[in-house]
Amino acid sequence: MSLAAVASEEPDYLRGLNPAQRAAVAALDGPVLVLAGAGTGKTRVLTSRLVHLLVTGKALPAQILAVTFTNKAAAEVRGRIAAMLGRSVEGWHLGTFHALAARLLRPHAELVGLKPNFTILDDDDQMRLIKQLLEAENIDDKKSPARAVLAVISRWKDRGLVPADVTGEKSQLADGRVPKIYAQYQQRLLDLNACDFGDLLLHHYTILKNHPDILTEAQNRFRYIMVDEYQDTNTVQYLWLRLLAQANKNICCVGDEDQSIYGWRGAEVGNILRFEEDFPGATVIRLEQNYRSTGHILAAASHVIANNNMRLGKNLWTSADMGEPVRVQSLWDGEEEARWVGDEIESLQRARVPLNEIAVMVRAGFQTRAFEERFIQLGIPYRVLVGARFYERAEIRDAMAYFRLLAGPEDDLAFERIVNLPKRGVGPAAVQQLQVFARAQRISLMESTARLVETDELKPKLRQTLRDFVENFARWRGALEQLPHHEVAQIILDDSGYTGMWQADKSPEAPGRLDNLKELVNAMAEFDTLPAFLEHVSLVMEATTNAEGEQVSLMTLHGAKGLEFDIVFLPGWEEEIFPSRRSIDENGTAGLEEERRLAYVGITRAKKRAFISHVANRLLYGSWVNALPSRFLEELPDPHVRRESTIGAGAGSGMRFGGGRNRDEDGDRPPPLWQQIRAGHYGAGQGTSRQAPRQIEGRATPVAPARREGEPNIGDRVVHEKFGAGTVRRVEGDKLEVAFDKKGLLKVMAGFVRLAG
Repeated sequence: MSLAAVASEEPDYLRGLNPAQRAAVAALDGPVLVLAGAGTGKTRVLTSRLVHLLVTGKALPAQILAVTFTNKAAAEVRGRIAAMLGRSVEGWHLGTFHALAARLLRPHAELVGLKPNFTILDDDDQMRLIKQLLEAENIDDKKSPARAVLAVISRWKDRGLVPADVTGEKSQLADGRVPKIYAQYQQRLLDLNACDFGDLLLHHYTILKNHPDILTEAQNRFRYIMVDEYQDTNTVQYLWLRLLAQANKNICCVGDEDQSIYGWRGAEVGNILRFEEDFPGATVIRLEQNYRSTGHILAAASHVIANNNMRLGKNLWTSADMGEPVRVQSLWDGEEEARWVGDEIESLQRARVPLNEIAVMVRAGFQTRAFEERFIQLGIPYRVLVGARFYERAEIRDAMAYFRLLAGPEDDLAFERIVNLPKRGVGPAAVQQLQVFARAQRISLMESTARLVETDELKPKLRQTLRDFVENFARWRGALEQLPHHEVAQIILDDSGYTGMWQADKSPEAPGRLDNLKELVNAMAEFDTLPAFLEHVSLVMEATTNAEGEQVSLMTLHGAKGLEFDIVFLPGWEEEIFPSRRSIDENGTAGLEEERRLAYVGITRAKKRAFISHVANRLLYGSWVNALPSRFLEELPDPHVRRESTIGAGAGSGMRFGGGRNRDEDGDRPPPLWQQIRAGHYGAGQGTSRQAPRQIEGRATPVAPARREGEPNIGDRVVHEKFGAGTVRRVEGDKLEVAFDKKGLLKVMAGFVRLAG
């Protein structure tokens, strides 16, 4: 049979796969680790492998457990598979860790003290519950914020630790009583018949670990397991997967250790690094052919990440053109950096590059301000990929509390939120009376209210108000048996007076809130039942944007994971900012390596061109600092980088800055940036030379420059381009305190002024 005939019989989903991708799809049995470098077609491999399992008859849909990290990724995988097969697939377990754990936990919820209809609390309700517990323990919320206490508890859950496991943990937070608060918090959740996100996996892992029969049942059910973004798993996710996979060992994990950037929220890069130890004899397949970026971009990223020790290693390559070298721009200060980025974007616009294909990625959120202001000045449309999500808006939370209480009468937190919303005269004292009775009887607030309204314990007016409240929920619950849940939702909003409250509100925000409530009801119609919708909302908190037209994307490097753009700007590559000093101080070498992975992620987001910039001076937290170039800049390979500078050379330095790769008079490459700084040749501007910052325990410490002829001194008249003329009142190294004629007393950099002629 000819090769052409063989190719014609090959399934469509296998055509076009490169050899490594094909090997990953075909390796169905036994443990498999697919190291998928950035832009190497990971999603195509994952979806093709799932289709291959079904088409070859290796597994039925119900025998496959496929785990993704986001609902968006799950939807994309589901859609691609439907397109490949020409039909949707039903009955399998495809979703996020949280969604799958919730689904698997419900049938066995009683084993951890819950009912199958348990509620999943959102962040707001978790915070309220912790605050109540802190108050009951007389712990100062200002010294021990509820958010900080909740963060500690969440990290324990990420590590698979229950309250009994942390009794010996020491912490200054909450006077050392966080373990006690954790135990109280868990008991309160059980009383509410509720879970937080961390509980979903922790509870199910606990059940599997303590009940061999249920573990065996789960292992027999899931013959094949696939995991996306394995490098981002935390400890309890890792332990859960390892338990489920131990029997059949048909587990395929897809990930990239070089893109593990979420250690701050519990991700353990060690999970992917020790895969071969956990599953001896595992097949390891490296996807190294990149379909996204140019050769120069890939080479630059690869050279940087090669400096990490905690990696399994891979060498990205592309059959595409080399493209343009990565451009590294040295600038005077943050303001000039913002101007430069804005000017470059305008040039790209004139070259007809779509704004949607341009992104600015910063290490820390505070860096966005300068770029936002500059974009506004230039009239460049932009979007910041952060902000309030739909389900986090106040009016949505209020409506959801009504729906949660309808579905689960034990949900005391929902009860507390809406019992007096809109206002119906149920004040704090009344709620406290309900709470006291509920806790004494160990019943829910709804049941407590239903009992008390039949007594004389409450004042007549309050008694009638609460009786109406209880009867309304009974009536709505009856309607739920007769009408679609989204129609009942609209009835609840109208009958409760909540819709009318916003209709009567004359604030500018009220119409938008009413529109949001309408959208909420519309969204509910897409789900079969109210519980299904409530679970969806609890699990799905995807960021959304309503922006219209093309816009430049402005985001943090952490928010850039999974995205790609033709043009990427990476500003602020300076020590202390990137790599982050806090990350290194808190985590040492591991922190530095995660910072380097962030650099790798940033560079590999670019398809055609990457711009990296750093400045000699940075205004940080109200003070100017002499900024050292990031060590990552020195790890960029010279053949794949074009270094440019707008900073003038120091007198007698023998250096030429600007125009191509800075080279000395003999045509050789100049010394590395670190050496330039330490030799005093770097950071000069406006025709003056400045001494370099000196290194003290790794920090840049400004050194006062030597006074030279022509530099401003006390009493001199100077001119500033922005603030005009003024008189120097004080000199502090390279900073001046100037009494400007029109702007008053201000601090400025000496390099920004000239002597008045």
